[in-house]
Formats: sequence, C-alpha cells, structure tokens
Amino acid sequence: MSEQLLNRRAIVTGGGSGIGAAIVSAFEREGAEVYILDVRAGGGRSVACDVGDQAAVVSAVREIAGDGPLDILVNNAGIGFVGKLEQTLEADLDRLYRVNVKGVYNCSLACLPYLRRGTDPVILNMASVAGSVAVADRFAYSTTKGAVLAMTYSIAKDYLAEGIRCNSISPARVYTPFVDDYLRRNYPGREEEMLGALAATQPIGRMGRPEEIADLAVYLCSARAGFVTGTDFPIDGGFIRLNS
Repeated sequence: MSEQLLNRRAIVTGGGSGIGAAIVSAFEREGAEVYILDVRAGGGRSVACDVGDQAAVVSAVREIAGDGPLDILVNNAGIGFVGKLEQTLEADLDRLYRVNVKGVYNCSLACLPYLRRGTDPVILNMASVAGSVAVADRFAYSTTKGAVLAMTYSIAKDYLAEGIRCNSISPARVYTPFVDDYLRRNYPGREEEMLGALAATQPIGRMGRPEEIADLAVYLCSARAGFVTGTDFPIDGGFIRLNS
C-alpha cells in the first residue's frame, strides 16, 4: 500500500460489483475511508440508494457525511442497453437517462457542499468509449455516456476556482459479471465463442480488467493528479485510435 488516498473520505456509487467494487477495494488499500451507494446495500459502509432519486441521494449523502467533509466522489453507477434507434423504446431511454445521467447530476449536486469542505476534492465520472466514438447498437447508452462527458467538462470549468477537480474515465469493454450475464442471456451455449469475439474487438486482443480501471481511478483521485482536471481518460486497449 502506497497510501495515496490516506485519510480521504470517498463515496463510490455502484460500488457493489464490477468496476465499482474494484475501485472500492483499491481505494481502501490506499488508505481511504470508502462508502458505497448502491441500489442493493451489501453491509459495512454500504447504503442502499437509487441514484436516480434525488431525495434518496441527498438523504444518503447526509447520512454518510454528517457534519464532516467529503474528499472524493466517484460516479460509477450505470446501466446498459443494446439496441439501435428504432429498437429503443421511450421507456428504455428514460431508464438509462435516469441512472446514467440524472444519477451523476444527483450525486454531484448532493455531494458538492461536503466536497467544498474536503481536501483536494475530486469528482470522477465513469464515461465510456461509446460516448466518444460510434459503437454499433448502443444508441441510448452512447447518448447517456456522451452526456457524462459534457457534465464532466462543465463541472470542471464551473468549480475550478473552488479547487474541485473533475475528470472522467472512458473504458472500452471490461470483463465483469455483466459480460457473463449478457452472454448467458443472449448466446446460450455459445458463451466461450462470443467471449472470444468480444475480446477480439479490442485491438490489444483482450478485454480490460476492473482492477486496471481502479488503478487509474486511484491516480486521478490522488494528489499526484493535482494538475489534472477537465479531462477524459480512455482506457481502451487501443479501441478509439487503433480500430479504424
């Protein structure tokens, strides 16, 4: 442990599984006091909260922070959807908007007063390569992740004078339980074949690991990244630049 986040108080949304869980573990190893906001509470410093519900988010953040500061907010909670424009129902778009866009807005707004009291306060948003380049059959998902990028730049600009840094991470495909569930539901009996096909879409020849995203999150939320704000960081195995 290098203690890059020693004594820093952090909230990680969607921290119960996948990339979020990896970020929580990495932050704790680096000395942070980490709280999880997740739709399903998992015990410990985990609070059940629907990030799309502003009143619930405000209450949860108040419960965590009390009268003290927060130093880090990681807006990681998000959901996916596979489909092009004509396959996207209004309800699908509303559902993704509620979590992926409104969730970032709700949590950032609720945490802002506490971040103002923090030490080198940071907001880190989880975007996606789908917010920057065209990915087939991801109309609604790409729309929401493009919005996450825009919110990142806006927050960074508006709160620069207050010393609040805001950046985002844009992963390509990362191997998480979500991938296994997607393959089971859509390609029963062909999971291994399709897993290889998904890996092959990354120029580097494999999907990312949650721990690799978490390592980048540690850096961006540490004092070592004190000169970094208003920037998106693709971590994509060459997907954006080498896939043409």
